[in-house]
Amino acid sequence: MTAALELSGVSKAFAGVQALQDVSLRIPRGGTFGLLGPNGAGKTTLLSLAAGFLRPDTGRVEVLGAEATDFAKLCGRVSLLPQDAEFQPGVALGAQLAHFGRLSGLTRREAESAAGRALEAVRLGDVAERAPRTLSHGMRKRAALAQALLGEPELVFLDEPTAGLDPENARHVRELVRELGRERTVVLCSHNLHEIQELCDHVAILLRGRLVEAGPMTRLTADALRVRITLHAPAAAAAAETLGALDAVVSVEVASERSFELHLHAHAAGDRPGISKLLLARLLEHDWVPAEVRSSASLESRFLELTVDASDAEEDA
Repeated sequence: MTAALELSGVSKAFAGVQALQDVSLRIPRGGTFGLLGPNGAGKTTLLSLAAGFLRPDTGRVEVLGAEATDFAKLCGRVSLLPQDAEFQPGVALGAQLAHFGRLSGLTRREAESAAGRALEAVRLGDVAERAPRTLSHGMRKRAALAQALLGEPELVFLDEPTAGLDPENARHVRELVRELGRERTVVLCSHNLHEIQELCDHVAILLRGRLVEAGPMTRLTADALRVRITLHAPAAAAAAETLGALDAVVSVEVASERSFELHLHAHAAGDRPGISKLLLARLLEHDWVPAEVRSSASLESRFLELTVDASDAEEDA
């Protein structure tokens, strides 16, 4: 079966700045694929190439077995939700969605019906006649997601779909993304690593325009470990600073006066009994008695290891 998206040796530069460099990536059909990277890693450029908005300087981009710029073959089969998608502020939302449906090849009746179904899917069926300027930020964000659902596309690109949403709206959008991934292929860009780990079957990590890791989520998180430690006494800051100096630790985060998290290197996470004994010994050396120690597989730990180590290597060079 052809891939949902395949990049082969793709490079793209803007005014001499390399946005992507020799990226080869295959995204299988079906399920949800996470695309990660710090700001400036090349994620938006990759999405723009996949959507046919840009052409690569070198390499090839294929979408659903066709050239990404072959709009005749891909019309209505691919949709994209940009991070800052906007509607005309004074035109009824339902009418705008129906217009977008017509642009994707639907008849007038089909477009109106598709607009209604998409609004119902994002719990906005009762606002079709309202202008976007009268909607809250969360409602406008869900309306943008409705646009990405028009016409039953086979491949959906979502760029930060939950950014800026309150917890309830974010939860509902995640449920929609999860449902979408059961029926078609979803490529999800997000800075929320917990969200990516929760929703995605596969993941790719970009750093400064290069692909540094890609594969099934289970493989990427198998040896990546997050350890959350809760102390009996309020000494989290001091304990986190001490344990953070260990070679096995990538980074630390203090959550409260008694609680903190450690992100460990994959090589250390592979020896969970050994690292647990080391952490406990260091705590007890300073009379920091743990009330609870919990560990879990962590995409965030793997992401931090890859990006922090790469940054340190560049600084050393």
